[in-house]
Amino acid sequence: MREFSITGGGFLLDGAPFRLLSGAMHYFRVHPGQWDHRLAMLRAMGLNTVETYVPWNLHEPRPGDFRRMDELGDFLEAAARHDLLAIVRPGPYICAEWENGGLPAWLTHLVGERARTSDATYLERVDHWFDQLIPRVAEHQITQGGNVIMVQVENEYGSYGSDSGYLLHLVDLLRDSGIEVPLFTSDGPEDHMLTGGTVPGVLATVNFGSDPEAAIAALRRHRPDDPAVCMELWLGWFDHWGGEHTARDAADAADTLERLLKAGGSVNIYMAHGGTSFGTWAGANHDGTYRPTVTSYDYDAPISEDGRPTEKYWRFREILSRYNTAPEPPPAPAFLPPSRVGMTGSVPLFDVLPAASAATPMPPSFEDLGLVHGLVRYRVDVPGPRQPYPLTVDGLHDRAHVYVDGTRVATLSRDGDASVDVAGPARVELLVESLGRVNYGTRLGERKGIVGGIRHERQYLHGVSAQALSLEELPPISFREGTPCAAPAFFRGSLEVEEPADAFLTLPGWEHGYVWVNGFGLGRYSARGPQRTLYLPGPVLRRGANEIVVLELDAVGDPAVEIRASPDLG
Repeated sequence: MREFSITGGGFLLDGAPFRLLSGAMHYFRVHPGQWDHRLAMLRAMGLNTVETYVPWNLHEPRPGDFRRMDELGDFLEAAARHDLLAIVRPGPYICAEWENGGLPAWLTHLVGERARTSDATYLERVDHWFDQLIPRVAEHQITQGGNVIMVQVENEYGSYGSDSGYLLHLVDLLRDSGIEVPLFTSDGPEDHMLTGGTVPGVLATVNFGSDPEAAIAALRRHRPDDPAVCMELWLGWFDHWGGEHTARDAADAADTLERLLKAGGSVNIYMAHGGTSFGTWAGANHDGTYRPTVTSYDYDAPISEDGRPTEKYWRFREILSRYNTAPEPPPAPAFLPPSRVGMTGSVPLFDVLPAASAATPMPPSFEDLGLVHGLVRYRVDVPGPRQPYPLTVDGLHDRAHVYVDGTRVATLSRDGDASVDVAGPARVELLVESLGRVNYGTRLGERKGIVGGIRHERQYLHGVSAQALSLEELPPISFREGTPCAAPAFFRGSLEVEEPADAFLTLPGWEHGYVWVNGFGLGRYSARGPQRTLYLPGPVLRRGANEIVVLELDAVGDPAVEIRASPDLG
């Protein structure tokens, strides 16, 4: 059997010195039908290793409901076919700009701020999850004939907490579950992070995007005998809805990579290929203002969202070729010709909602309703007669259309307008949408929906019913042909394809909503930008007719979508 080890401030692979040249690619952000192409691109860039997180909430969306559990193993086997070793970062928390940092919403609803600590209830759930996951990692270790050479303990814990007992529990759990390869932690190169997030006897690595010499010096002050490893070299970044598209100069990024390698460091490029946060899995940040993350996870990476090499790719390849041989890159993916698809069927959203729950004194949250991602229509009555007073939604997470006696009168948001004047008597309905749970920091695990109450002037309005619609998967819909409905509504069209290929889908004149193709969720779109196109992977399509479904929540002009061969990320 093969062996990977840490010795003398460096790595050994089968007894020979080894430089870690890794790139991040998340199997869950790339369609499985495209893994081979993207992994071949990584190898051709000069990398010898691929790194991936594992999102707990994707695989156990509800307690005991385990899904897609074979994907990680299939991905690791695909990486091995392309002569790539592998690093697995199983969490249980991953950040990754992913919904709730990868923690299931049901779990954080159960334990609250006790998540990511040695709380007994939290650890019991982690243990149960790792019982399912870690044996699947262990069987792919290099010591077992596979390609996994390292496994991470938690993720950037020094940015969050100081519960050393929690980290030690994870170390013991990983070892007891069969992990034989080296373990490691990763944190920022600051003293409080390296003292709060590391474990004695476990390799410490650092994450940064610039000044590699200073970061390595900081690591060596804390761990003089550990190899110098940047586990996340940030050479791009992600975007938020309503913000600007972030890009990093290719020459500057290449200079940082070159300096790190010249200083003797090993590297994991984050991201080598970013991919897409399909469906409703994009997370959010909150640094005083709530900022949801866009659907695209292109990350300004060397391999673009659709798998094409960028200027960074060629610059990185030239640098990495000094340390590792690389084959030629595979051909670029094919793209559909541009076209326009008219919507021929529609149905009002409210006709698709399930029956309302029994009224409760205070509005239930999404978690109370067992809803992970989707929409809730709350209903409450304003007594009367009474004059107009502000109707205020306390704890709105994250956005709501307000209807008074069936007429839409306002749109409220958690960081914008949170009230509207309403006279009584009146029936008030609030269509509330989650825009992604915070994935980083102390607001991790926040609830969605209305997490406070509904007030008229200062008086709580009690007796609230709710209708919850999950958007994890496309709900069953009976479309009506003919004149399109007004938003909010589902719309349907048909895309004719001679030969499946990649594409980008854009929605000129549409405001805010979600798109599915053949039942596969492409993600959320918004006229706020910066992202203007949604990536459509070729393996989603089939020859002939392909169903496109759009859920538009705000407004739509010409009910049609456009197919393009290039992205517009802002």
